[in-house]
Amino acid sequence: MKSFYFKGQRKLQSVMGVGAWRSGLVAASTLAGLFSLMVCAQQAEQQQADKGTPVVVQPGAPGQPTRTLPPSARATLPPRSPADVQFMQGMIMHHAQAVEMTALIASHTENKDLRLLGARISSSQSEEIKFMKRWLAARGDPVSPAMPEMPGMDMSKQPMLMPGMLTPKQMEALKKAKGAEFDQLFLTGMIQHHNGALIMVKDLFDTAGSGQDAELFNFATDVDSGQRAEIRIMQTMLREKPLEEKR
Repeated sequence: MKSFYFKGQRKLQSVMGVGAWRSGLVAASTLAGLFSLMVCAQQAEQQQADKGTPVVVQPGAPGQPTRTLPPSARATLPPRSPADVQFMQGMIMHHAQAVEMTALIASHTENKDLRLLGARISSSQSEEIKFMKRWLAARGDPVSPAMPEMPGMDMSKQPMLMPGMLTPKQMEALKKAKGAEFDQLFLTGMIQHHNGALIMVKDLFDTAGSGQDAELFNFATDVDSGQRAEIRIMQTMLREKPLEEKR
C-alpha cells in the first residue's frame, strides 16, 4: 500500500515538474519573441534616424508585431459632408459678430459683471474661430461660403445672417447705447445670438451624414453646452436688481 502511495507521489511530482518546465519554456519563448520585436523596431527606428527621416511605427493587433511605416505614409482625414463645411463657415461668421459685440463693452459700460462675461465670450469665441479656420484649411475648404450672385441686390446693405445674428439695425442701436441701456441691449442681443448658435448645432446633427468627424462633433457639442451655460448666466443677470446699481 505504501509502495503504491510513494509511486503515485513520485509520478505526480514528475508530471508537475514537466508542466512547470513547459510553462517556463513558453514564458521564455514569449519574452524572447517580444524582445526580438523590440530589437527589430529599435533597429528600424535607428536606421530611419540615421537617414534623418521621421519614424512612424504602427502598433500591431494583440499578438501581432508592430510595423514600421515608410516615411511617405500620411494620415488620412475622416470624410466630411457639405453640411459640415457649411456649419463651420457659418459659425465663423456667427462668432465674429459676437466678438464684435464684446468689443463695445469697454467703451459703453462700467458694469463689472458684464465686462467679465464679455471677456469670457470674446476669448472663447476668438479661439474657436482659429480652430474652425484650421479645420477648413486642413481639408482644402474656403473660410467663407460662396455667395450666390443675385442681380439687383447689394450684399453690403443686406449681409447674409446666420440664425440669431443681430441685424444691422440692432447692431447700430447697440453701438449708440450707453450704460444701463447698453447692458440691457447687449444681454438680450447675446441671448438671441447664442440661441441662434444652438439652432445651428441642432441643424447640423439633424442632417443625415453630417457631424461624423470627431473633431467637429466635439466642437459642436462644446458650443452647445458652453452657450447654454452662458445663456443661463445672462438670464440671471437680467432678472437681478437693476443693472445700473451694479457698478
